[in-house]
Amino acid sequence: MSMDHRDAGNPLKGLAAAGKAGGKPPVHLWNPPFCGDIDMRIAQDGTWFYLNSPIGRQALVQLFASVLRREPDGAYCLVTPVERVGIRVDDAPFTAVRMRIEGAGESQVIHFETNVEDAVTAGPGNRLRFAEEPGTGGLKPYVLVRSGLEALVTRALFYDLVAAGTVHGDWFGVWSSGVFFPMQRASDIGAPA
Repeated sequence: MSMDHRDAGNPLKGLAAAGKAGGKPPVHLWNPPFCGDIDMRIAQDGTWFYLNSPIGRQALVQLFASVLRREPDGAYCLVTPVERVGIRVDDAPFTAVRMRIEGAGESQVIHFETNVEDAVTAGPGNRLRFAEEPGTGGLKPYVLVRSGLEALVTRALFYDLVAAGTVHGDWFGVWSSGVFFPMQRASDIGAPA
């Protein structure tokens, strides 16, 4: 790949090539050199910022999301075949903005769609987890989208998850794709065990 003067100093020069690949680029297979951090941040509500300005073009956000990778040390990077740059993520890189529930009980299946239009079905490969929210004692639900990248489930959808919940053993939680995802001990919420 030849580089002309317009590419010099461009921390995302390989992004165009990654975008032309179509589909989800195989970022897990790429091992380019780390080129430093850039001033890009994903806010808790899923808004992407570059140089403290929101990125308004959804197609550009989706392109960046397609080359996002979580490193073994927990850092987030945008990865192309020729470079890797670090970005900041306030909470989770994506938000689950739509949810559809099929069936009930142990045969229930929960489908999510993220703010970058990833479709995810909660189950063995895409686990739901419920983390304690610091300072409030409440819970924050997350669904695994791919390769260590999670979506924070929006508050409105969380209420729908709770409504679809049930007690299983000592736990209150939800079923999806044959897997029970515990939220909280049934005794902590006053549910009969």
